Amino acid sequence: MEYRKLGQTGLDVSVLSYGASSLGSVFREINETEGIKTVHTAIDQGINLIDVSPYYGLTKAETVLGKALADVPRDKYFLSTKAGRFGVDDFDFSKKAITKSVDESLQRLGTDYVDILYLHDIEFGSYNQVIEEGIPALEELKKQGKIRFLGVSGLPLIIFEKVLKQVDLDVILSYCHYALNDTSLLSLLPLLEDRQVGLVNASPLSMGLLNSRDVASWHPADKEIQHLCMQAAKFCEAQGEDLAKLAIQYATQNESIPTTLVSTASVNNITKNIKWTEEPINQDILAEVLDILQLIHNKTWQSGNAEWNY
Repeated sequence: MEYRKLGQTGLDVSVLSYGASSLGSVFREINETEGIKTVHTAIDQGINLIDVSPYYGLTKAETVLGKALADVPRDKYFLSTKAGRFGVDDFDFSKKAITKSVDESLQRLGTDYVDILYLHDIEFGSYNQVIEEGIPALEELKKQGKIRFLGVSGLPLIIFEKVLKQVDLDVILSYCHYALNDTSLLSLLPLLEDRQVGLVNASPLSMGLLNSRDVASWHPADKEIQHLCMQAAKFCEAQGEDLAKLAIQYATQNESIPTTLVSTASVNNITKNIKWTEEPINQDILAEVLDILQLIHNKTWQSGNAEWNY
């Protein structure tokens, strides 16, 4: 496993990191024992950054992850969780809510600190509340030693620019913006480098678009995006290749992207994902896939409140 520096945090993180959302049965009902084994397999094979949130499975993911980590030495992994999003439409970035959420997360996770705490999907909250209450709450938790580093997460790239104009962050978590179909995250790199902010890239499969399975009914991508991603998947199948493999290799090979989060509750899948990062990418098939996806390159979807997006 290759490791890269995460901004100025001092953390050397694995290029592939583990997203524990699957442990909350977010994508399918999971077998808890299998999920716990998946976490152990990820750590045993070199993954050292694990990300979760109380929102995933409405605390189930944190609860299962806490069980998985109970017998793992704390210095074997870095742990990140989130606060501020508590349900599909339940957002609260007040100081009281963030402080309470962290204490509950620490209890479920069986630890007295997390390495990184993000405000979760901030584009759905009030900009003023995020800046005036949410970030100060993180800064206070950092002083208390309950978190080591602070950050924010969300979809629209503009939210990171707006927040970084007002406050300092240690890390950001961006998703669906560095993948085969969308590399717009690269436009943010100069700002992050200038401000010495660490970057975590999530969802290299674009929330399920970049594989051969049917896209979930809830997926916000429009029909054109879904159609061309499926076309790319079928092309790969015809060549005896796996689009998911290509997507994970593509996301992790860029040295400007410190780490990429993938989520699974399957021992077989996490083992495959790790193995793929250590194999050379098929450049010929990659070129064909990028050509198929060119019409939708950097095309995304609306997320959050209008005050963040303008």
